[in-house]
Amino acid sequence: MNAELWLPVIFAGLMAISLLAYVILDGYDLGVGVLLPLGSDSQRDTMIASIGPFWDANETWLVLGVGLLLVAFPMAHGIILGELYLPVALMLLGLILRGVAFDFRVKAQAHHQPAWNAAFAAGSLLAAISQGVMLGRYLTGFAPGAAAWGFALLAGAGLTAGYVLLGAGWLIMKTEGELQQRATRWAQRALLGTGLAVAAVSIATPLASSRIAAKWFTLPDFLLLLPLPLISLALFVLLAVSLPRLAARQAAGRDSFCWLPFAATVGIVLLSFWGLAYSVFPEIVIGRLSIWQAASDAEALWVILIGAAVVLPAIIGYTVFAYRVFWGKARDLSYS
Repeated sequence: MNAELWLPVIFAGLMAISLLAYVILDGYDLGVGVLLPLGSDSQRDTMIASIGPFWDANETWLVLGVGLLLVAFPMAHGIILGELYLPVALMLLGLILRGVAFDFRVKAQAHHQPAWNAAFAAGSLLAAISQGVMLGRYLTGFAPGAAAWGFALLAGAGLTAGYVLLGAGWLIMKTEGELQQRATRWAQRALLGTGLAVAAVSIATPLASSRIAAKWFTLPDFLLLLPLPLISLALFVLLAVSLPRLAARQAAGRDSFCWLPFAATVGIVLLSFWGLAYSVFPEIVIGRLSIWQAASDAEALWVILIGAAVVLPAIIGYTVFAYRVFWGKARDLSYS
């Protein structure tokens, strides 16, 4: 096997897996953070309790993905983070604000706690929008002009709506009673925004790049790729039909299929991510660098691969362990 050919592909796959895991796992807790102001005081404690054991570790996947970009594709790392300096800085500011607010809301006196709740929500919103803007700028190849930045802002709003839908689905699965019923209503509202955003980005992305348009709309590729949007549409319809029925069942005290909204939203994320990955591959900087042009030397990649073979199973292992230990409904928040 030609190492110079396949090692960059392996690392591109590992980086994609890391970013996908981050979008799903940190996406739902960012969504819960954005929704935090909509709950009552006691419900906010339960919302925080639902993500408390997971949210910090979820961000590990972002560190892993960016770390792989740095060590495996250093040329691309310099270009991407250079072009995305402002939204990356805003994202880090949001994540730092979340971390500080999460800890200080515990220690704050009662009259200060609303301010820390607001800071946690603001940090979550800032991080979500910044990540969407980063995605939009990346997909346009960092093109200048109002149209490219408009697309980036659209992506920011769309990703935020998707995170809110993930967060609402998580709360439906992890909570009970009035909060669960509120989360169902939040999911219904977020579903429309998410659907419009996915449709808009799906239409705008091939318009922004003729190369991406050619990959999607030439035969036989078009027919082979057609199941992706069709299954995504089916999942949106499933959510639209099932959420009102779940609300009725919850009002009657029945909690079966509470996992369905979260699972369906994860399915939409997976399909969307697969479509974006297909659109971009094999380029790592659209219109500038392929993964082979940006990759480190094969000798260095072998060493890095050995490290990744140790680190990645460890991250997967403790992630699975944490979710297994803290599975089930979230209970009242307690720090005793």
